[in-house]
Amino acid sequence: MIEIHINKYTDIFKEEVIKLILDIQQQEFNIPIDLEAQPDLKEIPVFYQKDNGNFWVATSDEIIVGTIALLDIGNHCGALRKMFVKAHYRGSKFGVGQALLNTVITWAAEKKFNSILLGTTEKFLAAQRFYEKNGFEEINKSLLPIEFPVMPVDVKFYKYSVHNTIS
Repeated sequence: MIEIHINKYTDIFKEEVIKLILDIQQQEFNIPIDLEAQPDLKEIPVFYQKDNGNFWVATSDEIIVGTIALLDIGNHCGALRKMFVKAHYRGSKFGVGQALLNTVITWAAEKKFNSILLGTTEKFLAAQRFYEKNGFEEINKSLLPIEFPVMPVDVKFYKYSVHNTIS
């Protein structure tokens, strides 16, 4: 049986994280984006692991099979970023995406976030269904706070209301 582990990011994962994300963006979805357009990937601790934000990796047999980040944008609000799962590990069979999202939602509740926002490209249809299934509601771009980092490829935006039930 394959075991999936969710770990907080450290720089030992850096090269493998960059490769996973770029491969999915460029090879699988033909999105014309490179590492230079994503400086956050070069400085994950500086960019994501500050304030109440964090970055996680999902591993299977010590191989990175998924990533997710929560960027603290202030006012008890977070931006969900860099959620990527290797194609073979998607879906309910392994539950990688669900485990990563659950990690972020639990973290957000513990850190007293009120909401999690995200932007996604039109090409990520399965991701959109996944977010909707998990309680994210589509919102108009005009409702995003000014602090939300809109990426040029983002065309759909979602909001999740965090229920701070963790004591």
